[in-house]
Amino acid sequence: MKRRIGILTGGGDCPGLNAVIRGVVKSAIIRRGWEVVGIEDGFDGLLKTDRTRLLGLGDVRGILPRGGTILGTSNRGNPFCYPVENNGKTILTDISDQVVDSIRKMGIDALVAVGGDGSLKIALELMRKGVPIVGVPKTIDNDLMETDVTFGYNTALETATDALDKLHSTAESHHRVMIMEVMGRYAGWIALESGISGGADVILIPEIPFDIQSVCRAIDERCRRGNTFSIVVAAEGAYPRGGGRVVRREASEANPVERLGGIGEYVARELTSCLKMDTRSMVLGHLQRGGSPSTFDRCLGSRFGVGAVELIDKERYGEMVCLRGRDIRSVSIEKAVRRLKLVNPRGQMVYAAEELGIAVGRR
Repeated sequence: MKRRIGILTGGGDCPGLNAVIRGVVKSAIIRRGWEVVGIEDGFDGLLKTDRTRLLGLGDVRGILPRGGTILGTSNRGNPFCYPVENNGKTILTDISDQVVDSIRKMGIDALVAVGGDGSLKIALELMRKGVPIVGVPKTIDNDLMETDVTFGYNTALETATDALDKLHSTAESHHRVMIMEVMGRYAGWIALESGISGGADVILIPEIPFDIQSVCRAIDERCRRGNTFSIVVAAEGAYPRGGGRVVRREASEANPVERLGGIGEYVARELTSCLKMDTRSMVLGHLQRGGSPSTFDRCLGSRFGVGAVELIDKERYGEMVCLRGRDIRSVSIEKAVRRLKLVNPRGQMVYAAEELGIAVGRR
């Protein structure tokens, strides 16, 4: 049966999104003769038909090595909590019925939602309103349950590790303590794995609230062993024992998700007060989201795209493709977004870091 399927990319961008889009388009058209509708700017694109377009094989030619997404994305277009102007005031309104109606008017038989925890929760709610949806897990944070890894994470790790390699030379030349703040929100995967791979001396992650005096002692001990510099990797969601997370913007009704950022500067100030060393901080920021996807992310994104089309073909709606070992499988979206996948503070990865002499801020 010929079908018309839609695809959107929601939430923050990450390397490998175009590989997923390409995988969906090629699998749907070449193998099944279906139509594919590209929806622009995440769930925002479902509000107006002029923000959608048919995707043919020519539209996905050459996009495999490109970062970002050819469809655009947004992390503010929640149709269940959408900002609407009313008498000069912004009111958060549930316009999900309008979105469902738009999907039907477009003749879309099923929707592929590519996104992280937030986007897939929106997809789950639309599914409950009768929209046939399958999910594809996307986030550089690698914090989605039920999949061994999400695409985009590997490329972000390479970016962070490359930055650490560069920081070593300048830190050693000036005998400094250099703190690099990385993304990850409430999960410490990027900080932990890039820190191990990039030879960091201290790694601070949200799952282990750190004691700043313990960090100072670890750096002092390095100095006594003859090391003239130190590298600290701090996840943006890391925080001190007994304290709170450092945020750029508090959560509010209009912006329900707090904006993390500033932990690197905080750690630099605290270390300056207890060390006789020049201390600097840097924020790696959105560089982690950009650039050409790694070989791993290109392949995984492509396989996820194919897997999503297979789920639609079998009418297994409400499921999300996932990676288990080396195989692409599927799991219910509801199960995948139930809670975040966090680093085990007593797990093998943290154990390996400490065995390598890396301090994690434990008291």
